[in-house]
Amino acid sequence: MSIITLTTDFGISDGYVGTMKGVILSIAPDAKLVDISHEIEPQHIRQAAYVLHSVASYFPRGTIHLAVVDPGVGSARRALAVRTSHGFLVGPDNGLFTLFLADDPAAECHAITNTQYLLPRISSTFHGRDVFAPAAAHLANGVDLADLGPRIGDPVTFPVPQPEQQADGSWRGCVLYADHFGNLITSVTEELLQQLLGGGRHSVEIVIGQQCISGIRRTFAEGAPGELVALFGSSGRLEIAVTNGNAARALNVGSDSPIILRRVQEV
Repeated sequence: MSIITLTTDFGISDGYVGTMKGVILSIAPDAKLVDISHEIEPQHIRQAAYVLHSVASYFPRGTIHLAVVDPGVGSARRALAVRTSHGFLVGPDNGLFTLFLADDPAAECHAITNTQYLLPRISSTFHGRDVFAPAAAHLANGVDLADLGPRIGDPVTFPVPQPEQQADGSWRGCVLYADHFGNLITSVTEELLQQLLGGGRHSVEIVIGQQCISGIRRTFAEGAPGELVALFGSSGRLEIAVTNGNAARALNVGSDSPIILRRVQEV
């Protein structure tokens, strides 16, 4: 039994996700389908990239991850199938798989061009149904990746934001995306924080939007209701949150908004 996960920006109020599942099960009736998320912000490729990357390693080896966030649907952008050391990726060639390709430079990428493994009629607006769902299903049935189309060496990727040290010794990172709760997931890692603190009796000051946060909490509950807090979430990245609230709304910030970390001497 093959596992196929689905990640899209389709939402669940329409029938798009159900249609894709119907196509998959018509071709690979024994496939096990798992929804990762269908609430990616519309056309937010980088959010989908980070969400999928953060969960994929928890699935069994050989899992097929089908992702459709596709603002270029119907254009000349390629359809892509990828074999990594852990499993398979299927979706538009628009940067969705950037983080996987950064982790695994030897990943094998193929353009999906063989119409034998697509639906007979291909809509210009719904490649999730007509291209990606059938390709994923055929992989689940054991079709070789190379049969889907030619190997390519230039998949589309986006620059992965990395924090940068400033002239005054502070570090500037950015917000990657806001999750369902309005928590702001940032590019700052725990390793960077340790580098910033450098041992000794130091703490950190965080500036985001027009607000300044002192120190790092371990849990959301350590903040009073409505308090703005910083903590490291399950992804190992710094998150900005409002206890029992919504940080994205409270701060009116979103993807790419800057965040500054400064080391301060503890009293």
